[in-house]
Amino acid sequence: MAIKGNTGGENKTRTSTSVFIVFGLCAFFYLLGAWQRSGSGKGDFIAQQVIKQTDCSILSNLVYDRSGVAGTPDSGLDLIHFQPCDDQFIDYTPCHDQMRAMTFPRENMNYRERHCPPQQDYLHCLVPAPKGYATPFPWPKSRDYVPFVNAPYKSLTVEKAIQNWIQYEGNVFRFPGGGTQFPHGADAYINQLATQIPIDNGILRTVLDTGCGVASFGAYLFKKNVITMSFAPRDSHEAQVQFALERGVPAFVGVLGTIKLPFPNGAFDMAHCSRCLIQWGSNEGMYMMEVDRVLRPGGYWVLSGPPINWKNNYIAWQKPKEELEEVQRKIEETARLLCWEKITEMGEIAVWRKRLNNDNCRNNQDMQPSVCDSSYQHDIWYKKMEACVTPYAADSTSGSDENAGGVWKPFPERLNAVPSRISSGSIPGLSVESYQEDTRKWKKHVSAYKRINKIIDSGRYRNIMDMNAGLGSFAAALESPKLWVMNVMPTIAEKDTLGVIFERGLIGMYHDWCEAFSTYPRTYDLIHAHGVFSLYKNKCKVEDILLEMDRILRPEGSVIFRDEVDVLAKVKRIAAGMRWNTKMVDHEDGPLVSEKVLFAVKQYWVAEGKNSTSSNKEQAA
Repeated sequence: MAIKGNTGGENKTRTSTSVFIVFGLCAFFYLLGAWQRSGSGKGDFIAQQVIKQTDCSILSNLVYDRSGVAGTPDSGLDLIHFQPCDDQFIDYTPCHDQMRAMTFPRENMNYRERHCPPQQDYLHCLVPAPKGYATPFPWPKSRDYVPFVNAPYKSLTVEKAIQNWIQYEGNVFRFPGGGTQFPHGADAYINQLATQIPIDNGILRTVLDTGCGVASFGAYLFKKNVITMSFAPRDSHEAQVQFALERGVPAFVGVLGTIKLPFPNGAFDMAHCSRCLIQWGSNEGMYMMEVDRVLRPGGYWVLSGPPINWKNNYIAWQKPKEELEEVQRKIEETARLLCWEKITEMGEIAVWRKRLNNDNCRNNQDMQPSVCDSSYQHDIWYKKMEACVTPYAADSTSGSDENAGGVWKPFPERLNAVPSRISSGSIPGLSVESYQEDTRKWKKHVSAYKRINKIIDSGRYRNIMDMNAGLGSFAAALESPKLWVMNVMPTIAEKDTLGVIFERGLIGMYHDWCEAFSTYPRTYDLIHAHGVFSLYKNKCKVEDILLEMDRILRPEGSVIFRDEVDVLAKVKRIAAGMRWNTKMVDHEDGPLVSEKVLFAVKQYWVAEGKNSTSSNKEQAA
């Protein structure tokens, strides 16, 4: 009887506690909506939308232990409150710092590559938004307009005035869609390319734009349902990649220099250079060989501008015709060495196509290129670029088109079709069945996410990142013209499946989350982190990864964590000191599953006029 009496008392206590937590959560999201503000001073209403669309009668257990009893996490650790960084760090990009870059060699653009500071030199503070920061316009308006306060840099409006890159109008920048090589608009330029390349029928889906400027080429390719990964260095063209991301176009800070691009072999359907200033004829054709490495069999390379059609343009370009002729000779020579077929040369545009396989090519050449060692084909991160030709997939020399990337399925069919890297068994431990199960599982997960936050696919979140992308099924489940996903493959992941992601018609890149990402602050609206902190356990500090997430997340941006409950309890505690607001919910299969989901929203706050650096590096030590 005593036992029954004690049990009843405990149940009453638990019932009271449950009711308290339910009302507490509802009140929390009400208050969250009250204090979030957009840059114009008007509420962004993210939290309010979450409140209206979340059933507050459902209690989500905050912690799960092996006995199945719900409770409140208590790590016993003191809460760390991270302070704002000084205003001078508003555009802090740790691995692309201008002052640090100048200490590295200029040869082959080495100084414009990633050069991360030692861990002790990272800032341990919250990077502020500029005063007046405004929520970016929804797509497609964001393609054409960016709030001036978000990236207040006018140099390109003067430097590129006659090329229609960017114009300053009142309190916004306007992007007319022009470029150095297409001053009359990207649409006309893309339509010209479409006369030679299958851009309109879904066959061509993924594009790499080297030296992208403000990414108008990639911005307008979205109209063709083509997704472009654009990159440019952080150099004298101030904030060009920042403008691209503010517009809602995929981009990262990068350069063709001395290390390999952070992509797998055979990733892109097309690569593009429009006056990108890359020295294609130098270093024994090494840069063209790197493009060849990341192109799918049958992929296209477009080069427009110098030196193409030099005979008619050398005077306008103010370059010696002998120099331009020699550059084009070297480009043509390297293209033959790579077995590329020249499709056309029309005006200042030349198009080549990579062969589908090796047949009838190598044996017919007078000059045999050096072939890269295929045993290191997945060893990409920070590896030196080489002047060698990447071999085709093992089964692509047989005359069959059945190779990794050889079969060109149109998009969106390829999004959920079984990739050849899976069907061929080239990735150990992955089968057709496990791929299909992964696709089903993430459709279920994403559906559950939308029940908590129904504005995920409303257009409010344009730039989305998946920090541990796996097979890309999260992005596939979200696929919509309103958004795009940067699928990140951690360099320490057990399986390298980034090639699978590209085969599905999605984009992504390799990255080590113990370092800063190659982007500006405030460039992503929503970040998804599945198993990231379990993966990096004992590799680097949880707070360092969270601070990097905060740096690249926009004010009022959201994060979805999916991990083991003990890991998320620690994340939740640290996030509480970062001006984030969080809510932990059970796995969609119920409270007995130890994996939980933590939703977070970054508060709106801006620079405070502080310029003392004395305490920045001491926070969260």
